[in-house]
Amino acid sequence: MTSVRALLTDSRSVVGLALLAGFALFGVFAPLLSPIDPLAQTDVVTTRFLPPLTVGQDGIRRLLGTDALGRDLFTRLAYGARISLAVGLLAVAVSLAVGGMVGVTAAMIGGLPERALMAVTDAALAMPRIVLLLVLVTLWQQSLLLVVLVLGFTGWMGVARLARAEVRGLLGRPFVEAARASGQGAARLLMRHLLPNAATPLIVAAALGVGNAIMLEAGLSFLGLGIPAPAPSWGNMIANGRDALVNAPWVATLPGLAVAVTVVACNLLGDGLRDALDPQSRLASRATPRRPAAGSSVPPARPDAAAAGTSP
Repeated sequence: MTSVRALLTDSRSVVGLALLAGFALFGVFAPLLSPIDPLAQTDVVTTRFLPPLTVGQDGIRRLLGTDALGRDLFTRLAYGARISLAVGLLAVAVSLAVGGMVGVTAAMIGGLPERALMAVTDAALAMPRIVLLLVLVTLWQQSLLLVVLVLGFTGWMGVARLARAEVRGLLGRPFVEAARASGQGAARLLMRHLLPNAATPLIVAAALGVGNAIMLEAGLSFLGLGIPAPAPSWGNMIANGRDALVNAPWVATLPGLAVAVTVVACNLLGDGLRDALDPQSRLASRATPRRPAAGSSVPPARPDAAAAGTSP
């Protein structure tokens, strides 16, 4: 309860949650917000590159304008929010599942298996993720499932190292030793004591990882290797408008702003979660002395009693 109260009183987490909730509702209620088919193409000659707030020949006001094929940008942005947020959340879920399993298993087993698992993790971590993503997505046919799996299976290494470090640190704590002495098995020890206490950094990493996954998906879609067209994705919407930045800048600018705001919101939420779920971090931030502002007068330090009593 205290963590929830601290989370809701932190301005960063409140702003991050509000922005992410707004994008999520924008995507969920896309059919109600716009009756236009996101894939519909009418008369391309008369409807292409309509500026925002323009009323087309069909009598429908285009709130955010249209793209090169006459498709409504407001509708495609709303449906693109579904895909981009779903990719980010599902990719992070895959990373947490794989990385958490590897890290916790290595910490619990120890010895040679632990060193072998960490060697594999370090080897995978040493590979450039962008290059690995490009190689993997070119080997199979493009689809939403492929993008989620590729992002998830190339982002688990940091989670594995974090989970291993947290669990290893907890194994030497007195309450874990007391649980072992009371006869609790490995499964009960893991589920009741280790995972709840190691969840805080993993939750923060997940919040930050959603923004990173959305950015990577947008980059892949921009290169034509992500979500296949004509499905609306913020990344391929930016790619569709890159050739019209001069005469129709809204086509690429609006989805680019959506990606940027979403990533910032995930970072704000991650910072708020870190302080809310980690009391020591919150207390340390409160105890940090503030520096005096530039130009402000600082009163001189009062001499102590011993110095005051000495004669020159």
